Amino acid sequence: MYFFALASPALVLLTLFLLAPAVLTFVIAFTGLDYRFNWNFVGFENFIRIIRDPLTVTILTNTAIFVSGTLAFNVGMGLFLALLSTSIRETTGTFLRAAWLLPRIMPSVVFAFSMTWFFSPLETGTLNQILSLLQAGQVAFTKDYPWPFLFLLNGFVGCSLGMVVFSSAIKSIPQDIINAARADGASGTTIAIKIIIPLIRWQIAFITAYQTLSLLTSFEYILLTLDGGPGYYTTEVWVLHAYHRAFSEYQLAALYGYASALISFLAGIGIVASLIYWRVFRLKELIAEPKIEVY
Repeated sequence: MYFFALASPALVLLTLFLLAPAVLTFVIAFTGLDYRFNWNFVGFENFIRIIRDPLTVTILTNTAIFVSGTLAFNVGMGLFLALLSTSIRETTGTFLRAAWLLPRIMPSVVFAFSMTWFFSPLETGTLNQILSLLQAGQVAFTKDYPWPFLFLLNGFVGCSLGMVVFSSAIKSIPQDIINAARADGASGTTIAIKIIIPLIRWQIAFITAYQTLSLLTSFEYILLTLDGGPGYYTTEVWVLHAYHRAFSEYQLAALYGYASALISFLAGIGIVASLIYWRVFRLKELIAEPKIEVY
């Protein structure tokens, strides 16, 4: 009884702001709710429409590209920064980690605008001005290379989480293991590959699984910069597609029921991905024994 008294505020908040909206979204997915707010029940019509929509394959492909590309950058760059910042002087490493946290704490609109300005395809863009000084040709980066732009944009924000988690895990490794490897003549690269990375594999698995699910629902920076372009659904991901169906056409044909079906479909993909990660990464063992393994 005492436990429920302490947990009741959190349970109320979770119910109001997580469980209730999720259930409501799922219910709306079976209606034809639109801008007129007519709650007519249509059964599985919205889901059948998703399957028959010729854009579905394109949107799914875009989502897979975005998630896989950004995930690779987030985990890879986060691991690199963690290894680098823990292998140098503590004060310098702390400064490096703090600097890489700036994009995360910066307002999204400000960061998106700054990156768009830097990679602008116009000659006034910062990157093109630098290339002009180097007497190199101008690059329409956001137009010709939209996916690398989005990988960098989201990666600069997302890699900081992995960097912090991996850095903490690396610092938890007994220094005697590192010193013994150095005494045996192991190089820094060998220590990182053969010792450090295997010892923090649980943290790598957790960040990979967590950020995969996070990126499935991420569309903020795509909306603020390219808004699914350039061109015809070039970078339109699944959740952004649902947003456009629900709000961008609000005055004419806001399709709340269809957008809710899209979100419910995405939730199903997330559940499947979670089960795969749970099995492949053996995350049950991580929950049962969350610690650095030392042999």
